[in-house]
Parts: sequence; structure tokens; C-alpha cells
Amino acid sequence: VQLQASGGGLVQAGDSLRLSCKVSGGTFSAYGMGWFRQAPGQERQFVAAIRWNGGSTLYGDSVKGRFTISRDNAKNTVYLQMNSLKPEDTAVYYCAAGRDPGWIRIKYDYWGQGTQVTVSS
Repeated sequence: VQLQASGGGLVQAGDSLRLSCKVSGGTFSAYGMGWFRQAPGQERQFVAAIRWNGGSTLYGDSVKGRFTISRDNAKNTVYLQMNSLKPEDTAVYYCAAGRDPGWIRIKYDYWGQGTQVTVSS
């Protein structure tokens, strides 16, 4: 299973970005999907997760109300819509796949390479 994240970039505070993660080599609809982020010198942090059928989502406290995770099983793709971005959202964002993993990092089996998001003040 391979995950390819894209959509990162340099934006200003208050702007929006949408990240995408394309999955290949597996049965996408069987996996719960998640987004994590890691800033320099910090541990990888849970951002959002979505169940295999999109019926349930979870968010980290710092992004609730600003970020939205969604998926398109026909396109084998999961998205992270990020609104009202803040400088503290600056990090490398990783997508991941697992069997109903929720917010638990170690339950994710497959990881993408990461995409950099930088938010300037």
C-alpha cells in the first residue's frame, strides 16, 4: 500500500489549504484514514481521522472547527480541508491508513511521505 500526499505550501495566517492523499496498492475502502502532523522538535500529533465509510470523523482539539477530513472511495483519496490557518499549524503533514485506527498512531500501518505546510503571520 502506497500513500502520496500533496497540496502543502506556504500561506498566510487566515488562509485555507486542501491536502490530498492518494492511496494505491490496496483496498482503499477497507481502511480508516488519518492525518498527522509534525513540527520541528515535536512529536507527531494527531490531526484528524475518518472511518472506512466516512461515517465517523475525529479531530484533534487544536483543529476542531477549522479542519475537515473527507474521503472519496471512488478516487482512493482522502482530503484535509484546512481553514483559518494559524502559524502554529506549520508542520509536515502525513496521511496514514489502518484498520479502524481512530486517533491511535501506532494502529496505522501505512504512511505517506509528508507534505510541508507553512503558515506565515
